[in-house]
Amino acid sequence: MSELKGKIDFTLFVSATNANPNGDPLNGNRPRINLDGYGEISDVCIKRKIRNRLQDLRQKIFVQSDDRTDDSFKSLKERADGCEELKKQMGNKKDASRDLCAQIACREWIDVRAFGQVFAFKGIPVSFGVRGPVSIHQAVSLSPIDIMSMQITKSVNSEAGKEGKASDTMGTKHRVGFAVYKVMGSVNVQLAEKTGFTQEDAEILKEALMTLFENDASSARPEGSMEVCRMYWWQHEEKTPAISSGKIQRGFDWNKDLDHPRSFKDYDITWNVEGCREPEIFDFV
Repeated sequence: MSELKGKIDFTLFVSATNANPNGDPLNGNRPRINLDGYGEISDVCIKRKIRNRLQDLRQKIFVQSDDRTDDSFKSLKERADGCEELKKQMGNKKDASRDLCAQIACREWIDVRAFGQVFAFKGIPVSFGVRGPVSIHQAVSLSPIDIMSMQITKSVNSEAGKEGKASDTMGTKHRVGFAVYKVMGSVNVQLAEKTGFTQEDAEILKEALMTLFENDASSARPEGSMEVCRMYWWQHEEKTPAISSGKIQRGFDWNKDLDHPRSFKDYDITWNVEGCREPEIFDFV
């Protein structure tokens, strides 16, 4: 396994077509939207999808969804205890080293050495935290979004002989007609050295990002409704490049006056930052 060559920056443009990219539970599960009318996808949602793809790529994941568990553990504590070496160190009050516990956890699970994790469980003498090198921004749409709502009904009763919701009970589904979201992230070399995040891990992360919405279909996001349209990947040679991540991300330009876009190509996205190394560009549409 080789050390990370240098800092990494990346940008994805993802499209949503008649889908709910990330519902807000405090707003009736409507697609998230900011005060200016632009759509949002939380960083937590994006990390969940990355973890799912890493799991599909046969990587060991610590924070697994209940409906996607690939082991017999039903909680994070059980999964941590399932690693005998980590359990022994966390239970040894006198000799336990937080740094050693962190090293064991990072070696065991790729999402811990990528995103970090807090290990604090009731009844365990030692708690510790890992700060991960991979940071993800919340995604924001390139244009204000229009949210459409649809009333739905149940056609059957759930149980016979019981009073409850009738067969005509109303519900509501929300969706975005069409939008393109910009996802930004980076990999910090100094933190990667501490967690053991390698160049091989970075290549696996790149593959996961390219296929971010594979095996992610649901009633809110039907198959094909969420799509990675283009990805930019900067592999710097330096730990701290002269061009900052902020300047790289501000280097994008697109048709900001576009009225009711219907496809990704309507935006005519370009990137240019003088003095910065050219990114790898992956087009998928």
